Amino acid sequence: MLAMYARDLRLPKQSFFLFGPRGTGKTTWLRSVLPQSRSHWFDLILDSELVRLTRDADRFTQEVEALPAGSWVVIDEVQKLPSLLNRVQDLISRHGPSRYRFALTGSSARKLKRGGGNLLPGRVVNRSFFPLTAGELGRDFDVEQILRVGALPSLWGHPLDASDRVGLLEAYVQNYLTQEVRAEALVKDLEPFTRFLDVAALANAQVTNVSAIARDAAVARPTVQGYFEILIDTLIGFRLPAWRPRAKVKEVGHPKFYFFDPGVVRAITGRLRDPLVEPERGALLETYVLHEIRAWMNVSGGGGQLSYWRTPSGSEVDFVWTRGSSACGVEVKASRRWRKEDGAALKQLVADGIVNRGFGVYLGTAPLRDGAIEILPITDFLSRLTAGKVIPPERIAR
Repeated sequence: MLAMYARDLRLPKQSFFLFGPRGTGKTTWLRSVLPQSRSHWFDLILDSELVRLTRDADRFTQEVEALPAGSWVVIDEVQKLPSLLNRVQDLISRHGPSRYRFALTGSSARKLKRGGGNLLPGRVVNRSFFPLTAGELGRDFDVEQILRVGALPSLWGHPLDASDRVGLLEAYVQNYLTQEVRAEALVKDLEPFTRFLDVAALANAQVTNVSAIARDAAVARPTVQGYFEILIDTLIGFRLPAWRPRAKVKEVGHPKFYFFDPGVVRAITGRLRDPLVEPERGALLETYVLHEIRAWMNVSGGGGQLSYWRTPSGSEVDFVWTRGSSACGVEVKASRRWRKEDGAALKQLVADGIVNRGFGVYLGTAPLRDGAIEILPITDFLSRLTAGKVIPPERIAR
């Protein structure tokens, strides 16, 4: 039987963009909160719909203006026809923001920009969609399975065995991360891009060394820089900047790069059929914790900035969240035993007053106290996070 997981994102009250990588469940969620019985859909995934609107764009305006006041209009994968956004702006400008409300999904901000897409500044809000979180999985949450195959909904919505999940993930990489990226005219030559993907996945969760990646992938450095931008613009990757507080030491300034899902990382590197090994656990757990933090920031409206902190001597804190005068550090260790030295850098940041709070996250079972920082098992940390006890939800002064 198909298992459906309720998603935490709430339907905004006004028009919105919903961005997220393919396969994260954007369309499924929208069909649950805005079924065709209470909304009008333009599904640009369908070739017939895309051709129809390309040939007669006026038809879009005519169909929307025939709807009752207050109607929702969904344009799925709007980057396939960016010119529709000009018509959305025209409708909002002429009729006001509440007569028609638009839900606009996309998996490629790059395609919108290159297609001259109107991102409707001041007229819509942005929301993001992610793979499943621990809160959404509920009792099905299994950190070992998450690290092995990730959290794409298609892998958890069916009673699949291990080989089924491997097959789906391999198809995702082969059919989307390579073929569809190329089909959208983002990459002309697939072979160097594929080599780059392999090397970039091995460097997941590390400080980005473009020159080294270019050398290992046998691809020119400017081309590698462009490939990274493609992954970020198509929401497949995330660049985590270095944090530069007013500390007494010199911080490293190069960003880190993370793929959006640990299962996708293992699929790209060809490790899905192998057991998890210790050298890959740390980066995969960091990738998943980053996913959970970003998802919570989106759902809660907590705002703020995410970064990492590292000095030339090697002292590092995996994640630092800041908003105004608030700052929280998070150190992630993929081990079942927390060692004193694991939290040394974070404890120093707390002691120096550079961050207000510090959390250690590990795979053990017991909550601990290490000086000024709390050490939590992964499940406890994620429960605290979704309860707003790590990153507080948005509070807007009235």
